[in-house]
Amino acid sequence: MNQKLSHAPTPVRQFTILLSSTRRGARLARRLTVAQLTEWRHQFTHAEQLVAELANNAALHGRTPGRNFRLTLTVTGGTLRVEVTDTRGDELPKARHAGPDAESGRGLLLVEALATRWGTEVGPAPCKTVWAEIDG
Repeated sequence: MNQKLSHAPTPVRQFTILLSSTRRGARLARRLTVAQLTEWRHQFTHAEQLVAELANNAALHGRTPGRNFRLTLTVTGGTLRVEVTDTRGDELPKARHAGPDAESGRGLLLVEALATRWGTEVGPAPCKTVWAEIDG
Protein backbone atom coordinates (compact mmCIF):
# COMPACT_ATOMS: atom_id res chain seq x y z
CA MET A 1 0.00 0.00 0.00
CA ASN A 2 1.40 3.37 -1.03
CA GLN A 3 1.03 6.17 1.43
CA LYS A 4 1.77 9.75 0.60
CA LEU A 5 3.32 11.65 3.42
CA SER A 6 1.62 14.91 4.06
CA HIS A 7 3.88 17.70 5.28
CA ALA A 8 2.41 20.80 6.79
CA PRO A 9 3.76 23.87 5.03
CA THR A 10 6.50 25.67 6.88
CA PRO A 11 5.25 29.05 8.08
CA VAL A 12 6.91 31.90 6.23
CA ARG A 13 6.95 35.50 7.34
CA GLN A 14 8.46 38.19 5.16
CA PHE A 15 9.12 41.91 5.50
CA THR A 16 10.59 44.09 2.72
CA ILE A 17 11.30 47.81 2.63
CA LEU A 18 13.28 50.27 0.50
CA LEU A 19 15.53 52.59 2.48
CA SER A 20 17.78 55.48 1.54
CA SER A 21 21.41 54.54 0.93
CA THR A 22 22.57 56.69 3.84
CA ARG A 23 23.71 56.18 7.41
CA ARG A 24 20.21 57.15 8.49
CA GLY A 25 18.74 54.45 6.22
CA ALA A 26 21.14 51.89 7.70
CA ARG A 27 20.13 52.86 11.26
CA LEU A 28 16.46 52.62 10.30
CA ALA A 29 17.07 49.12 8.84
CA ARG A 30 18.44 47.98 12.21
CA ARG A 31 15.53 49.49 14.15
CA LEU A 32 12.91 48.09 11.79
CA THR A 33 14.47 44.64 12.10
CA VAL A 34 14.14 44.71 15.88
CA ALA A 35 10.55 45.97 15.64
CA GLN A 36 9.54 43.39 13.03
CA LEU A 37 11.07 40.41 14.85
CA THR A 38 9.43 41.60 18.07
CA GLU A 39 6.05 41.83 16.32
CA TRP A 40 6.53 38.30 14.94
CA ARG A 41 7.62 37.13 18.40
CA HIS A 42 10.88 35.73 17.06
CA GLN A 43 14.19 36.08 18.79
CA PHE A 44 17.33 35.57 16.73
CA THR A 45 20.57 36.29 18.49
CA HIS A 46 22.72 38.70 16.49
CA ALA A 47 20.01 39.67 13.95
CA GLU A 48 20.34 43.34 14.84
CA GLN A 49 24.13 43.28 14.44
CA LEU A 50 23.94 41.43 11.10
CA VAL A 51 21.47 43.92 9.67
CA ALA A 52 23.57 46.82 10.96
CA GLU A 53 26.68 45.52 9.16
CA LEU A 54 24.93 44.63 5.90
CA ALA A 55 22.95 47.88 5.77
CA ASN A 56 26.03 49.97 6.58
CA ASN A 57 27.93 48.24 3.79
CA ALA A 58 25.06 48.97 1.36
CA ALA A 59 25.05 52.64 2.39
CA LEU A 60 28.85 53.00 2.20
CA HIS A 61 30.02 50.66 -0.56
CA GLY A 62 26.86 49.85 -2.52
CA ARG A 63 25.60 53.39 -2.83
CA THR A 64 24.57 54.84 -6.15
CA PRO A 65 23.35 58.45 -5.91
CA GLY A 66 19.57 58.61 -6.03
CA ARG A 67 19.13 54.85 -5.50
CA ASN A 68 17.88 53.05 -2.40
CA PHE A 69 18.79 49.72 -0.89
CA ARG A 70 16.25 47.02 -0.05
CA LEU A 71 16.06 45.14 3.23
CA THR A 72 14.23 41.82 3.26
CA LEU A 73 13.67 39.68 6.34
CA THR A 74 12.30 36.17 5.86
CA VAL A 75 11.57 33.67 8.61
CA THR A 76 11.07 30.10 7.44
CA GLY A 77 10.74 27.51 10.17
CA GLY A 78 13.56 28.25 12.57
CA THR A 79 15.74 30.24 10.15
CA LEU A 80 15.97 33.99 9.64
CA ARG A 81 17.31 35.15 6.27
CA VAL A 82 18.43 38.76 6.00
CA GLU A 83 18.92 40.16 2.50
CA VAL A 84 20.27 43.59 1.63
CA THR A 85 20.13 44.51 -2.04
CA ASP A 86 21.94 47.52 -3.50
CA THR A 87 22.60 48.81 -7.01
CA ARG A 88 26.35 48.19 -7.14
CA GLY A 89 26.55 44.70 -8.62
CA ASP A 90 29.97 45.63 -10.00
CA GLU A 91 31.42 45.76 -6.45
CA LEU A 92 31.19 42.42 -4.68
CA PRO A 93 31.97 42.28 -0.97
CA LYS A 94 35.13 40.58 0.22
CA ALA A 95 36.03 39.71 3.78
CA ARG A 96 39.44 41.20 4.52
CA HIS A 97 41.69 41.31 7.48
CA ALA A 98 42.09 44.86 8.70
CA GLY A 99 45.19 45.98 10.51
CA PRO A 100 45.05 46.44 14.29
CA ASP A 101 44.83 50.23 13.94
CA ALA A 102 42.28 50.28 11.09
CA GLU A 103 38.97 51.96 11.90
CA SER A 104 37.01 49.87 9.40
CA GLY A 105 37.25 46.71 7.33
CA ARG A 106 35.98 44.15 9.82
CA GLY A 107 32.26 44.14 8.94
CA LEU A 108 32.16 40.99 6.84
CA LEU A 109 34.37 39.15 9.31
CA LEU A 110 31.74 40.00 11.91
CA VAL A 111 28.96 38.79 9.58
CA GLU A 112 30.91 35.57 9.02
CA ALA A 113 31.25 35.06 12.78
CA LEU A 114 27.60 35.83 13.65
CA ALA A 115 25.73 34.16 10.77
CA THR A 116 25.16 30.45 10.30
CA ARG A 117 25.93 31.08 6.61
CA TRP A 118 26.19 34.09 4.28
CA GLY A 119 26.86 34.91 0.66
CA THR A 120 26.28 37.17 -2.31
CA GLU A 121 23.97 36.89 -5.32
CA VAL A 122 24.47 39.05 -8.41
CA GLY A 123 21.52 40.39 -10.40
CA PRO A 124 19.28 41.43 -11.74
CA ALA A 125 21.62 44.02 -13.24
CA PRO A 126 22.83 46.35 -11.83
CA CYS A 127 22.04 44.89 -8.39
CA LYS A 128 23.62 42.52 -5.91
CA THR A 129 22.19 40.99 -2.76
CA VAL A 130 24.27 40.17 0.28
CA TRP A 131 22.46 37.71 2.52
CA ALA A 132 23.01 36.08 5.88
CA GLU A 133 21.07 33.37 7.66
CA ILE A 134 20.71 32.58 11.35
CA ASP A 135 19.33 29.27 12.50
CA GLY A 136 17.21 29.73 15.63
